[in-house]
Amino acid sequence: MKVLHVFDLFTPHGGGTVDLLYKITRAMALRGHEVTIYAGDYDIDQEYIKSLPEVRVCLFRCLSHLGGFYFMPGIIRGFRDNLKQFDIVHLHTTRSFQNIVAHHYAKKYAIPYVLDAHGSLPRAVPGERGVKWLLKWLFDIFFGNRIVRDASKVVAETQVGINEYADFGVEAERVVLIPPPFDTEAFSQLPPEGLFRKQYQLGDKQIFMFLGRIHWIKGIDFLVASFAELAKTNADAVLVIVGNDDGYKATLEELIDKLGIVDKVLFTGFLGGDDKLAALVDADAVIQTSRYEQGAWAPFEAVLCGTPIIVSSNSGAGEDVRKIDAGYLVEYGNISDLKGKMEYVISNRAEARDKTRKAKEYIIGNMSIEKGIEKYENLYKSIAGGKRQ
Repeated sequence: MKVLHVFDLFTPHGGGTVDLLYKITRAMALRGHEVTIYAGDYDIDQEYIKSLPEVRVCLFRCLSHLGGFYFMPGIIRGFRDNLKQFDIVHLHTTRSFQNIVAHHYAKKYAIPYVLDAHGSLPRAVPGERGVKWLLKWLFDIFFGNRIVRDASKVVAETQVGINEYADFGVEAERVVLIPPPFDTEAFSQLPPEGLFRKQYQLGDKQIFMFLGRIHWIKGIDFLVASFAELAKTNADAVLVIVGNDDGYKATLEELIDKLGIVDKVLFTGFLGGDDKLAALVDADAVIQTSRYEQGAWAPFEAVLCGTPIIVSSNSGAGEDVRKIDAGYLVEYGNISDLKGKMEYVISNRAEARDKTRKAKEYIIGNMSIEKGIEKYENLYKSIAGGKRQ
């Protein structure tokens, strides 16, 4: 099959969606399919692209990325001239300029497409109102409703995603559940313990870590406030925040200064490859306290490194963790609950490590890229060659 994937950008700093895009396109190519990626050139990283020689990556000049809406008019010609050569198109996220163009030409040329919303479908998440909601509503009126309606199938990663499609009016028979697969082989040879601690001079400190983009939706303010309470009685604890700034770091720094824990919080910036693995290996616990999250991507990477996890129970990530008892759940916004969970993990290391070991075995046995890519391949085969009636 000839498969085209479409997303805003293709950079190692692009978060979980780009990471998934990288893995499934490579896996499909290694299974003998011709795979192409259309994306913008924002934050371009040629070395990252060169590391994926099996896949053809076509980048289009991004003239604007205001408000996270990437405008790349050159992609119009790309779709117009080349879309007919593909058997199927896989759109990632819902509201984007390239999806508008892809939808137009997919309908014109009768090319079926799959929509993978990656949690982008809701117009608002808890605490988000006003202009953003209005802009999303306007997009849906003119484009979004048709993009979702005309998809041959839509992909959900968790039950949370299934419910979101239902709320959007998508028929149940068009929804396919495919949990994101993990490249478990990448975790088979982990860095030795102590490399991250030595690099950042953390010694024997108790490391509580966040991994992900620094954005309001990730609930890091809740984590910081809870850690501040822990630090009052635990002089050995440090909070390490790993990830690139997505517009929220300055707000966090103000909160950290206000709470008087500047000397106990470390921002590393983005870490990838072995540097990320070394950080996860040395952490005592990885914590994800998102206001909204589609799945437990970063926490399960921590599990694959043998590190216990704490996740907010309100999200799709909480659903993933609960399903296989992979770690500890916390009520979002409950500072005493999170403080208590952090203390519990440190005080009950043997139990936490055993829980993590069992979850790691499950992920390797049931959620590897080898098993997951078959689901994508079967999905593509089931609809390629004709548009949805």
